[in-house]
Amino acid sequence: MIRIDEIYNYTFWPYLQKKLPLTRLFYCDPPGKSDPEHLCNYGNNFTEHNYILFHDQEPIHLDIHTQLFDEAERRNRDLNHQFGPKHKAIVTSEYASNDVKFLTSNRGWKDYYYFFHGWASLDWYRGYDKTFLYKPFYQRTVDKLFLYPNNIVGGKRKHRLSLLKELENRNMLANNFVSCPAVCPYENISITELCSRYNIPKIQTALPLIIDSFENQASNSHQITLWEQANKSLLQVVGETVFYGNKKHLTEKTFKPIVMQQPFILASCAGSLDYLKMYGFETFSSVWDESYDVADDNVRCSRIASLLEELHYADWQYLQEQCAPIVEHNFNHFYSGAFEKILWTEMKNMLEQIANDFYI
Repeated sequence: MIRIDEIYNYTFWPYLQKKLPLTRLFYCDPPGKSDPEHLCNYGNNFTEHNYILFHDQEPIHLDIHTQLFDEAERRNRDLNHQFGPKHKAIVTSEYASNDVKFLTSNRGWKDYYYFFHGWASLDWYRGYDKTFLYKPFYQRTVDKLFLYPNNIVGGKRKHRLSLLKELENRNMLANNFVSCPAVCPYENISITELCSRYNIPKIQTALPLIIDSFENQASNSHQITLWEQANKSLLQVVGETVFYGNKKHLTEKTFKPIVMQQPFILASCAGSLDYLKMYGFETFSSVWDESYDVADDNVRCSRIASLLEELHYADWQYLQEQCAPIVEHNFNHFYSGAFEKILWTEMKNMLEQIANDFYI
């Protein structure tokens, strides 16, 4: 298992020193920061020819990260090669991303991919298979349909409030485990102002919605709470970080229901369920309609809410029985080493591809 806070200095940098000693490595620290002043690097001995920027923690937003990318290029103008950098590349955790394609075509960067957040989840959630906080899924007495925690709803997270409004329209907030702040802690802006900014009808439900007194499901991603609520709800709705645009970008949020032994519905980029299946996990198309996952961005929240409304009137015991083998598979796949093996093969292949490309 990789210690995610040491992945650059103990995994990537030693590899580059051994295989590509004329290459600099750039990354952002602390994790979650992606502005120019948090750009760090290994290597600076004035004999290097190449550089690689690891922008693997956060999704790429072309309107936000331009200054960071400019700074990375500025810091490498001194590279000791006849025509500037011989090879320059970016490593991301976005799969099949139009933003990555646009970025690399405009800056002349090669692009490479691995699943950073898969490694982060394995590190952060290690040991939860040995906890007594959960009941096995098939043994639970369910009295709520879903758990849907929210904390940060500003920034690029319009979809979280859109889904909340869709659920409110269907009278599904009061009888489920749903949280939402009155003021977004990320931007310090009221939800009313955010709804206006996003052109979403005002949420009429009194805010904040609080699930419990120690609710850090979103603000402290390295740990998991809300075990009691998970034990009482049939499934978890995951409000992922990225929802809009042609890309795949899942984070540790998707792995929380897997670790907590719950079925899940993903409010994320179109095609995210098939993306998750690439890593050996199973989803719930044999139990309910998962076509919401490929719906257009402007209707996907509505499709998710409609599915939840349909499940509200279904036989929950039957759904629980049908989901149990899938939940068990996903839990075992995460903790058995099978998921880690897939990630390790993917990472080694990426590094070997970089080495091969840079030798040209």
